[in-house]
Amino acid sequence: MSEPKFEVQMLHDRVMIRVEKDSGERRSTGGIVIPATVESGNRLVWGEVCGVGHHVRIVKPGDRVLFHPSDQYEVEIQGENYLIMRERDLHAIASERPEHGTGLYL
Repeated sequence: MSEPKFEVQMLHDRVMIRVEKDSGERRSTGGIVIPATVESGNRLVWGEVCGVGHHVRIVKPGDRVLFHPSDQYEVEIQGENYLIMRERDLHAIASERPEHGTGLYL
């Protein structure tokens, strides 16, 4: 007999995020190559929202969000790592349905 499968549901104001894989090194706007080994303490990262709790008001699954990596908890589900955080710890949303956008696009 196979084990039952349980769907993960986020609670309250929690958001589950899949972090976008870094390509390793990156380039500055001036063209300088920054190696992957260089860490920037205040660098924000992008991720994709995979699930939201019932009290989340703005973000939806599929949105790309900007956040600080230290504001989260990590969990592994089926061999893939996800981050769990509160909606209020997100800094920006990149979505196809802008309401109060900046005029900048990814």
